[in-house]
Amino acid sequence: QVQLVESGGGLVQPGGSLRLSCAASGSIFGITAMGWYRQVPGKERELVARISSGGTTSYGNSAKGRFTISRDNAKNTVYLQMNNLTPEDTAVYYCNAQRTVFDYWGQGTGVTVSS
Repeated sequence: QVQLVESGGGLVQPGGSLRLSCAASGSIFGITAMGWYRQVPGKERELVARISSGGTTSYGNSAKGRFTISRDNAKNTVYLQMNNLTPEDTAVYYCNAQRTVFDYWGQGTGVTVSS
């Protein structure tokens, strides 16, 4: 099992920034990729950003040019730096880890962008 604990969500004004963190623990050996997804009520969960164990990154269309994903392998932590936030970024953000054929999810952290 892999445990994921997210932090860093909250309320921010439009144009502001937040950094989300996700710390992995447990059976972390063999994790091939980690990422961030987000979900709003009534919509499917969507990819925000993903980073492989080798450092290759990919982004959802909504994140390109504004968000940056990174990881600290020594701390088993992945980060999501979000800049120039808009109300459309309001969602629950979930950390994801892929290990073998399994997906693991954190409990989610809420991000609200509002003035």
